[in-house]
Amino acid sequence: MAKKKNEVDQSTSSNLALTEDPNKNKIDNILRQPAELEFAREFEILQSADKDAKPVGWQLSPKMVQLYILGGKVKGEDIRPKYLGNPRIVEIAIATLTTDRALLLVGEPGTAKSWLSEHLAAAISGDSLQVVQGTAGTSEEQVRYSWNYALLLAEGPTPRALVSSPIYRGMTHGKLVRFEEISRVPSEIQDSLITVLSEKMMSIPELGFHIQAKRGFNIIATANTRDRGVNDMSAALTRRFNKVVLPVPSDIDTEVSIVQKRVTEIGISLQLPAPPPAEESIRKMIQIFHELRKGQTLDGKQKIKSPSGVLSTAEAISLFGNSMALAGHFGTGKITDRDLAAALHGVVVKEEDKDGVIWVEYLENVMKKRGEEWRELYKECKELQE
Repeated sequence: MAKKKNEVDQSTSSNLALTEDPNKNKIDNILRQPAELEFAREFEILQSADKDAKPVGWQLSPKMVQLYILGGKVKGEDIRPKYLGNPRIVEIAIATLTTDRALLLVGEPGTAKSWLSEHLAAAISGDSLQVVQGTAGTSEEQVRYSWNYALLLAEGPTPRALVSSPIYRGMTHGKLVRFEEISRVPSEIQDSLITVLSEKMMSIPELGFHIQAKRGFNIIATANTRDRGVNDMSAALTRRFNKVVLPVPSDIDTEVSIVQKRVTEIGISLQLPAPPPAEESIRKMIQIFHELRKGQTLDGKQKIKSPSGVLSTAEAISLFGNSMALAGHFGTGKITDRDLAAALHGVVVKEEDKDGVIWVEYLENVMKKRGEEWRELYKECKELQE
């Protein structure tokens, strides 16, 4: 029995080795590095300054994980904030992961659920790549384990033929596993997690034994409130998660700060050919987003219709990325209202028949009446509707 388990662990290590990039030192051409590589220097600083007790399997203490997520100074070095929002939310999330309860991050699209889960996994386990991506087609094999069918036919069910899932690897190596969009997964597949979360074990009946999770293993799941009712989690599974709701930024200043920070980072990462937009431009776009999301103007004096699309912070960040690309490649090299209008139209008008009418009403009844500083943006938006 012990021999079989050792063989499975070796097989798991082989599977992990196959996923490693042979050119891992050549990172200049990588489009997006995982958090543990991008912020490797920050992790070195935090580890060298970390004097608090660490839970077994954690590379940082809970307080240092919090500092990594929220930002601050350590030994005179800046730690960049990864999440701009209520600090208490981050504290609750980190505290949950020190217990035997799994963490469920819930919120509207674009509220940084996946972003926060990635950085939590990187800070705690030093590995954010153990991910199950939930879809309507996610199978139980993707959650538990599958088989190399060539070896299975040649040798039968052996440890060498077993193909481990991210959850399997997280259990055997004591790491956090991210389960993205769990509410997109069929309910019967979701429920395959119940034994894993309650007993901290996974049976392999084909081989006649089971694996038990090492300390440090846990699951961070994300769920989109727009998917509520698609595949609701069972009561049995829900009890095994501690739910933390990530809210949409409630005020313009917070959302402007988030967008400004991320747009600057993305511009550098993608080497976009135009500088980031001015704060005034960002504030205008965020104001439009807030008003269309809430269905009323900021002063509350005028009701407006909301479009079908999700006008999230993530959409705003994407909008400015597109504007920078337009300005750099086909414009003056600096973002103008023309570039903003083109990107804005694509974000707001998802369903032409319905959203096009709502957008025209907003342009005529709200933006047009805002005076000289909005006139050029109104003109460019209006031109795209004609």
